[in-house]
Amino acid sequence: MIRAITPVAALLFGTAILLTGQGLQGTLIPVRATLENFSTISIGLMGGAYFLGFTYGCWKGADLIRSAGHVSVFAAMTAVASATPLLHGLWVNAWLWSSLRAVSGFCFGGLYLVIESWLNERSTNDNRGTIFSAYILINMTVLGVGQQMLLLYDPINLNLFALASVMVSLAAVPVVLSKSEKPRAVEDTKLDFAYLYKNSTVGMLGSLVCGLANGSFWALGPVFSVAYSGDISLTANFMTAVVFGGAVGQWPLGRISDRVDRRIVLAAISLAGVIIAVVMGFMAHDLSIPAIIVLAALWGAMSFPVYSISVAHANDRAEAGNFVMISAGLLLMYGIGAIIGPFIASAMMTLGNPGFLFIFTGIVHLLLAIYVTTRIMIRTQPSEDGHTPFSDALASTQTRSQIYEDTLEQEL
Repeated sequence: MIRAITPVAALLFGTAILLTGQGLQGTLIPVRATLENFSTISIGLMGGAYFLGFTYGCWKGADLIRSAGHVSVFAAMTAVASATPLLHGLWVNAWLWSSLRAVSGFCFGGLYLVIESWLNERSTNDNRGTIFSAYILINMTVLGVGQQMLLLYDPINLNLFALASVMVSLAAVPVVLSKSEKPRAVEDTKLDFAYLYKNSTVGMLGSLVCGLANGSFWALGPVFSVAYSGDISLTANFMTAVVFGGAVGQWPLGRISDRVDRRIVLAAISLAGVIIAVVMGFMAHDLSIPAIIVLAALWGAMSFPVYSISVAHANDRAEAGNFVMISAGLLLMYGIGAIIGPFIASAMMTLGNPGFLFIFTGIVHLLLAIYVTTRIMIRTQPSEDGHTPFSDALASTQTRSQIYEDTLEQEL
């Protein structure tokens, strides 16, 4: 493993620093917004704005990489992304914060494209699973660390915003100074949503549902936890539990999906997510804090792998030469869901109570489970030989996209 990741060690180190800062500000901003008495609708708007910017960043990031190169884009995006948390701390205004979240989302969309296209070029079929396993492990771990950093200072002050800014800024140092071979330029890839839908409606809708549910959670999960107890430390532990639960759930569920019809796994974890969401939505105030933390971890373990398994299923049915387009299209479906989800969930929370965040996720997961079950009955799965190894699909976990792999392999 050490030999495999050595060529990308500087990039992975920079990524670890970057995502620690992202994990901190992703929880800090809705927590501070709640303390400032922002409405739930406005907090949902901020979450939707972030994913709107993220989706646009993923869409246009390739143009920036082609014109300026991976290293230059990484440096520029970290510079802008490090400024946004400081501006949040200096000027507290709901509309300004929504605009800043869109800018931050655009920067992180571009950064993820740089990171994953770089990793794809520096890996081979023999070590790609190892490299991306390390990437996902770092990803989930440091996001959890970032959540815990919320406990270092009072979120009502500027300190945590400054700390998030410092972490994002420092991420550029190992990447810019690295002597490792830089990735080559890549060609453009046009999206064909008609083909994507025809190839795998389950993969397409699974990505959309994951965006609806997970985008809402990232935007409004801290609001739920603050409303539950009013304790900031619970918020940090709650968000960390979800992240680590998602990390733990990826591998066993992915390996199971390598051995059976992935749609069965997708339907099963969606139904499990429904059950957990109903308990969280209707019974949270009757549960102890340890019980809430355990349920949060279980929800993460069931919810986060939906996207990875959806991507793997879509690639199982893909024709040669279409992997790039499929991965990019599924990412955009996730982004669309993550834009819409926070608006709907925040409206439900306003009309009902904070627990309706999980009622919303339960509804979308239930609809997915029903649809997938229907598809299982009317369409056979690909042959076992057509299974795409799940480790290759892990690059698309949460909000990431493996959109350059096939183009680069063809060039090589």
